[in-house]
Order: sequence, then structure tokens, then C-alpha cells
Amino acid sequence: MRETPRPQGTVGDPGAEPPQPRFGRALAHTAGVPGSGEPHRSDRRPPHTPRGARHTDPVGRPGTTPPVPGRPTPFLPAPLLAIALLLAGLFGLFTWQVAAGGPLRRLDERVGDAVRTGGFPGGLAEFCADLGNIAVAVPVLAAAVAWTVWRARAWRLPLTAALALALVPALVAPLKALIGRPGPPGMDGSGGFYPSGHAATTVVAYGAAVLLLLPYPRFGRQLVALGALLILANGFGLVRQGYHWPLDVLASWCLGGLLLVVMAWLRERWEPVRPGRHAGRGQRPAA
Repeated sequence: MRETPRPQGTVGDPGAEPPQPRFGRALAHTAGVPGSGEPHRSDRRPPHTPRGARHTDPVGRPGTTPPVPGRPTPFLPAPLLAIALLLAGLFGLFTWQVAAGGPLRRLDERVGDAVRTGGFPGGLAEFCADLGNIAVAVPVLAAAVAWTVWRARAWRLPLTAALALALVPALVAPLKALIGRPGPPGMDGSGGFYPSGHAATTVVAYGAAVLLLLPYPRFGRQLVALGALLILANGFGLVRQGYHWPLDVLASWCLGGLLLVVMAWLRERWEPVRPGRHAGRGQRPAA
């Protein structure tokens, strides 16, 4: 059987030549080059490779540019930031009016006189004013701290609550000396009544206790209402008994509220999973 020889070239070629390499096949393996034989992406993003090919974050750790899910943000969340700005703005307004003797201070003194002479029972008002005493507020917070340490085996947030209460005199005392506001009639007229140390102690002690105990279902959300009631009652008692002007109390609420905002932010960072919640969505409660 006759066999037709296979042509080795085309018409006009001087002679037979060896096969030429075809780029884009076996001899081209550069990643990212079109036609390299590897699946390439039109957006020029790197392929899915191990960690060595991933970009590093700004501090040099392997990771991606967007925030990693589950990693706490270093800044205040929007709701807490809005509350902090509101409290800081009100505190600045009150301090400016009291120091400059503005119209808000004159209105404050008229309201204070009306509350002091309004005929509210003095015994109940004195009890409410005593809620801000160290002998009352500190044991309440200490009990909440001890419960949280025993129940959650955590110490960072309870320690933060204790430090927040310890910061109250360190913040209030310089402001009292700087502003030098005289007290209501019948009190020492030498000054040093703005802001109220008792009102700030009440806000931080009872507010921090609420933040520590709120995640536990057995206490319920009525705890928030109870804490708010105690704070309001203490402020009213201080004004009714003539220990402070209303703006003294309101400024202390703003100052103590800022400390509670910081504590709430730290709680979100340190304890993202609340006690009593299931770890995953697919888990069923135990029978």
C-alpha cells in the first residue's frame, strides 16, 4: 500500500523548519498574562491562593482591606456617638451659662426656688437625696460587680465600672473649684456647688450596675426603669432639699452619662455574645 508523505512546509518555504512554539499554551505559564493557559480574571484581581498572596492590612498583618467580620470597630458606634455628642454639648452649654451668669442660670435659680418651696414632703425628699451618698451607692455597685465576676467569670468590665466611679471625684472637684458657683439659700455661700458630686455618683453607680446586670435574663428590662427612677429621684431630692440648683444636677447627669457611654462601648467590644443566647442559629434549645 502506497503511503503519501506528509508535507513539511508550505509553498515557497526554503526548506522544512521545526515546529515553532505556540505562545499561550504549554510554554507560557506567567500568571495574569492573557492566553497563559490559566483561567485569568478580567478585573486583574489575584487568584485564590494561600495567605502568602493576600494583601496585608495597614499594620502589616495578613488580611483584607475591608474590616474583618466580627472584629470590633475601634470607634464608637453611631448611636453611642450621637448620645456622647449630645451629652457633651449639653454639658458645655450648662457650664457656659453657669459660669457667665447667662439667662439659663437665672431661669435655673427661679426653678430651684420653686421646687424648694413647693411643699413636697421633706422626709421622702431627704431619702431620695441620700441615694447619692457613698455609703449607699458604692455597696449597690459593689454587689453588681461581685455578681458579674461570679456569674460570668469576667473581670474587665466590672473593673471598668469601679474605675468609672472612682473617676467621679477626680472630674467633679476641679470643675467645682473652677466654676465656684454658690449654693442655694441656706447653704455655704463660698461656692463649689457646680456640678453635683452626689448626682454624678448616683448616675455612675446605678447606671454601671444596670449595664453589668442587664445581659442576664433573670433581671429583665425593668432594671433599666428602676435605675432611671433612682437617678431621677435623687436629682429631685437634691434640689428639693436645697443642696443644689437644677443645673448642678443636670450637668452631673451629662458628665456621668459620658462615662456610661464609654462603658457601654467597652461592653460591646469585650462581650459581643450575651449570656443566655445560643452560639449559632442552627442550634436547638436543650429539651
